[in-house]
Amino acid sequence: MLFMPKVNLKGLGVAIVTPFTKKGFIDFDSLATLIDFQISNGVNYIVSLGTTAETPTLSKKEREQIVRFIVEKVNGRVPVVMGVGGNNTAELVETLSTFDFSGIGAILSVTPYYNKPIQEGLFRHYCVLSEASPLPLILYNVPSRTGVNMTAETSLRIAQACKNVVGIKEASGDLMQIKALIDGAPDGFQVVSGDDSVTTAVIEMGGVGVISVFANAFPKQMATLVHSALQGNAKEVKEKTDREFGKIFQLMFVEGNPAGVKYMLHLKGLVENEVRLPLTPVSEKTQKEIAKELNHLRF
Repeated sequence: MLFMPKVNLKGLGVAIVTPFTKKGFIDFDSLATLIDFQISNGVNYIVSLGTTAETPTLSKKEREQIVRFIVEKVNGRVPVVMGVGGNNTAELVETLSTFDFSGIGAILSVTPYYNKPIQEGLFRHYCVLSEASPLPLILYNVPSRTGVNMTAETSLRIAQACKNVVGIKEASGDLMQIKALIDGAPDGFQVVSGDDSVTTAVIEMGGVGVISVFANAFPKQMATLVHSALQGNAKEVKEKTDREFGKIFQLMFVEGNPAGVKYMLHLKGLVENEVRLPLTPVSEKTQKEIAKELNHLRF
């Protein structure tokens, strides 16, 4: 089966944060600045309403406002992918059937969380979403957050059965599982790393890039890393990444995402250091460690 995605996932995607003001409202001015910052520094596409956007804390109205704002601000300069995920299949079908997806190139849909479906449930869930989706569908497997791992076998079964499923953001951290996905992928089905720290390893195995958290604050550095790896220098880039970025990648997530990367953005003067409960900003100890490491890296 030949897949024809409207969004080519090759290269660097950014799971863009939602900036907030000190009073807790969406900071659209900072979001506009951040979008320009991403595009001018080499990001290939923008992912809106992902986990990093704190989407569970956004109201339906806010989610709609953010998507429309991002599409308008991007203005066709790069593709926009929209997150539409959840654990209520029927509710997602309604969203896919009624939402205005103007300006959106593809849908990113995370595996259902909390209710922990078995593999057959995951397969049927995505088949139903595929039937309802007016756009190409990208699977998203992140068991550390959802409580369930979608196996390579199930992901490939979905890819074979559902004509508009065009790729997967794979964040299991299991390189053997990722290799099985890449080796078994049907023509045109793209495998993308969902974890900054294993980006080069995934590309070396045949993956096409990453949907990055780190790129929010450092898109130029991440774009250089990704495209150098895609040009055949993955092994060399991996050694450099492990040596130079290993600690900062760890610090970015040590107290939750996107608290770490928002503090990095705050240090760069791009957003307020604000997240919505139940998340909290990183502690003073972690702030000092992040600032020290960025200074060491001369970022």
